[in-house]
Amino acid sequence: MNKKNIRIIANSFIICLIFIFSFSVISMQDDEILPTSSTGVVSDKKIEWGIKRGNNHEQPDLGSENRRIIDQYEGISIGNSEKPYVYLTFDCGYEAGYTEKILEVLKQNDVKATFFITGHYLNSQPDLVKRMIDEGHIIGNHTPKCLMSGNDIETKC
Repeated sequence: MNKKNIRIIANSFIICLIFIFSFSVISMQDDEILPTSSTGVVSDKKIEWGIKRGNNHEQPDLGSENRRIIDQYEGISIGNSEKPYVYLTFDCGYEAGYTEKILEVLKQNDVKATFFITGHYLNSQPDLVKRMIDEGHIIGNHTPKCLMSGNDIETKC
């Protein structure tokens, strides 16, 4: 085979690849309209979470940016300073065998709590998380990014 024939075969091969690629891209396009957020573009700005401790038993300062985000998404961060409520929270990163007993005690005393769980906890203990939800407790995200999944459990990030 001479160089001219090799060049013709190579060019034909490249044209076929371009055609196959183009056809694949065109066939992958779908006219379905995907739902989007009404808030526009979601920011990927990293936001540090922390509080400035208050003096004389005053509530801590969340900072204006954290307060804005909490208010925007109707979050809960600090209770009413005028009412004497105690907010019971648990951090759950792994299950050491205590959560079922904690849930039993909470149920016996008609107490609701907030469980801050990690993605690992959700994926490894979906039945306990479902029980928390079914018994009226609040589930909070204790994972830096929204990496949560699970059967019949809706997460919002």
